[in-house]
Amino acid sequence: MTSGSERSAEQTSVSSDPAGDGLQAHELQFYIPAIGPPSRPRRTLKHDDTFAVFDSHGDIGATAGGPDGLFDHDTRYLSHLELLIDGAQPLLLDSAIRDDNLSFYVDLTNPDIFIDGKIALLKDSIYISRTIYLKDGSLRERLEVSNQSAEEVRLNLSLAFANDFADIFEVRGVRRARRGAAWAQVLAASAVALYYRGLDGVLRETALSFEPDPSLLVDSVATYSLQLAPRQARTIFLTAASRGRLPKSTQSFFSGLTGLHRELAATTHDCAHVETSDPTLNAILWRSTADVRMLLTKTPEGLYPYAGIPWYSTSFGRDGVITALQMLWFDPSIAVGVLKRLASYQGIGHDARSDCEPGKILHEMRGGEMAALGEIPFGLYYGSVDATPLFVVLAGYYARRTGDLALIAELWPSIERALAWICGPGDIDGDGFIEYQRHTEKGLVNQGWKDSHDSVFHADGRLAEGPIALVEAQAYVYAARRLAAACARELGMEARAAELVREAQELRDRFEAAFWCEEIGTYALALDGEKRQCKVRTSNAGHALYAGIARPDRAERVANGLLDTDFFSGWGLRTVARGESRYNPMSYHNGSIWPHDNAIIAHGLGRYGFKRGVALVFESLVRAASYMEARRIPELYCGFRRRRGRGPTLYPAACSPQAWAASAPFLLIQTMLGLEFDHKARQIRLVNPDVPAFAGEIVLRNLSLGDARVDIALRQEARSAISLHVLRTVGDVQVSLVFDPDVREHPLSARG
Repeated sequence: MTSGSERSAEQTSVSSDPAGDGLQAHELQFYIPAIGPPSRPRRTLKHDDTFAVFDSHGDIGATAGGPDGLFDHDTRYLSHLELLIDGAQPLLLDSAIRDDNLSFYVDLTNPDIFIDGKIALLKDSIYISRTIYLKDGSLRERLEVSNQSAEEVRLNLSLAFANDFADIFEVRGVRRARRGAAWAQVLAASAVALYYRGLDGVLRETALSFEPDPSLLVDSVATYSLQLAPRQARTIFLTAASRGRLPKSTQSFFSGLTGLHRELAATTHDCAHVETSDPTLNAILWRSTADVRMLLTKTPEGLYPYAGIPWYSTSFGRDGVITALQMLWFDPSIAVGVLKRLASYQGIGHDARSDCEPGKILHEMRGGEMAALGEIPFGLYYGSVDATPLFVVLAGYYARRTGDLALIAELWPSIERALAWICGPGDIDGDGFIEYQRHTEKGLVNQGWKDSHDSVFHADGRLAEGPIALVEAQAYVYAARRLAAACARELGMEARAAELVREAQELRDRFEAAFWCEEIGTYALALDGEKRQCKVRTSNAGHALYAGIARPDRAERVANGLLDTDFFSGWGLRTVARGESRYNPMSYHNGSIWPHDNAIIAHGLGRYGFKRGVALVFESLVRAASYMEARRIPELYCGFRRRRGRGPTLYPAACSPQAWAASAPFLLIQTMLGLEFDHKARQIRLVNPDVPAFAGEIVLRNLSLGDARVDIALRQEARSAISLHVLRTVGDVQVSLVFDPDVREHPLSARG
C-alpha cells in the first residue's frame, strides 16, 4: 500500500525470485533501500503537514542511518541540527517522546573535555535539557544549560545547522540528474535564512532564529560562550521555520506548547475512551490513540489521517479509508474528513500519466519539487484499484454508525460516480470484475494494498500479468453495493437500492465461480489477464470474510486455513502462507505480518461467528506490541514463528507510527465486543461479546449514539458468562447484550 498499501512500488521487496525475473530499473525507481541500522535510535514528531525525525540525542543528521530532517509538504527544511560542547558530542542520559506525542524531551551531559592534554571540563559537570516540539510549520526548541558542579565552568555550546531542501523521494534514495541552487544568508545577530530555488521555480526558505543572541553566528553555526557559576543555568531558544514563518522564539515557545495541548483536548473531547484491567494493553491502546491523533492533519476538508512517518506523511486514499473504518466506533468524525477530502479529489477525466479515470478515488498526493516537475507521478495519483469501492464502504458504514444522512445526501453524487467507475473504467475487460493495469511506466505495477512488484504471482512464482482482478477488490465491491443500497433506501431511492442489491448478488455468484480454488482450499489471490487463477494461499482471501461475500461453508474453510500454522505465526497472520513459492517472512508483502490486515481478517472471522479465531488474532497482536518500543505498533513486522522468551522480529524499513497499524486494535476491540449501533431503535448492542481473559474488565467511556453518551463496563465471568454494567448515560440511549444462537462458534484449528 502506501503505508502499506500505498507503499507504492516504493518499497519493493527484494526477495528470492524463483522465476528468475529479477528487479528491473522501473521497479527499483521508488524502492526504499535498507542499508544498515542507525547508530542512534530515531524519534519522530508531527504536527499537521510538518514532521521531523531526530536521533535519540535530539540531533538531526548528526549520525548515519536514519531519514533525519524537518519536513514540510514533502520537502526537507532542515537536514542538520547538532548540539556540541566545545566541539564534542554530549553524552545521553535519557530521551523520550511524551506519551501524547506532543513533545520530545532529551537529557544530556558533557563528556570529559581535554585541552592541551589536560581535562578542562570534567564529565557530568553540565546538565543540558532539550525540549522540542513542532507547530505551524516550525521546529521549536528550548535548551536549558546548567552547571551541576561545585566549580565555575566555561564552555562553548554550539548548534550546527544546514539544509539540502531534498525532496522526500531523494531522501528515500531516488537520484536526480539536476537540482536547483541553494545559498544561506545571515540576516541579523540572531537570525539566518537558508534558501533554495528549485527547478520548478519555487523559492523555498528555512528561517532560523536564536534567543538570546549567540556570541557568534555564521551561516552554519550558532555559538554561545558560556560562563556558569555553580548551580547557575542559562536558557536558549531556537526556532526553525519552513516557508519563512519565524515567530518570536521565547514567547512562541510557551504559547505554542499551550496551544498544542488545547488542540489535543479539542480533538479528543467527543471521541470514546477505552481502558482495561491489563496495564500492557492499556499502554498499547494509549500509544495507538496518540499515534492516530498525531497523524491527523488539518486539511480544507477536515482532519485527515496521514498514512505514516517518514515516507507517507500525506493523504493516501486507501490508508485514510481503512484508518477511518477501524476508528469508526471510537471516533466517527475521522470518517467525515476522509470522505469529504476524497470526494473533493475524485477523478474527473482520463489522464494516463496519473492513472486517473472519472469517478476514481485518489491513491496518493505529493507536494514536493519532484511531483511538481513530473519526475514522479504522485502529485495527484490514482493508481489504486480498491480505494474507490472502499470509499463507498466507508460512506455506508458511516451512515450505519452515525445516522448522519445529511452527509450521505451531500456525498451521494460522489458515491454514484464511484459506483459508475466500478461498472465502467474499473472493469477493464467487461467481465463484471474490477481490474487494474497501469497506464504509465512510472506508475505502480500492482495496485492493491500489496503493491510490491512481486506481490501478485502464480503458484510456480511467475509474476501475474494484467489486467489483474484481485480477490479482495471484488469483495469490497460487493460490500460497497450492499452498503450503498442501504443508503439509497434511507434516502428514499428504493429502485436504486434494489438495483444495487441485485448487482451485489450477481457479483457474489460470479465471484464464487471464478475465485474459489478447490486445489488450495481457499479463494485464489487473483485472476490474471487471461482469467487464470493465481492459486496461492494469501491473507487476501480473509478480506472476503470481512466484506461478507464468501459463502458460509467456504468461509469456514478459509478461516481454518488462516488459523493453521502455515499462516498463523503466533504473532499474527502472515500475508502469504508458509510453503508458497514466494514466501519469505522477511519480505514486505510475501510472508510478513501487517496489523491492519490482521484486524480486517479478524473482523471477517467475527462476521461468520469464528470468535475463537478473533481472540487468537487479538491476543497475538497484543503480545507482539508488548515487545515494541513505546508499545507502538509498526506498519509491519517479520513473519517468523513465535518462540518462547523472544519477541517478534522487526522489519527494518517499516513506518512507525503508521495510521492503519495504530488504528488496528480498535477494530479488534469492536469485533471482540460485537459492537453495533441502531439509531432508529436508539440502541447500542453487544452481539455475542467476548472479553479476553488477559484484558480482565473492558470499560468504554463516552460511547456515542447521536447526541447521547454512555459509559459501560464488560467482564468475563465464570462459565464464559459476560456481565455488563452501564456506568453512565446521557440522553436517549439503551445498551443491550444480544446472544444470537445463529452466530455460533465453529470448530477451528488454532495451533501456533
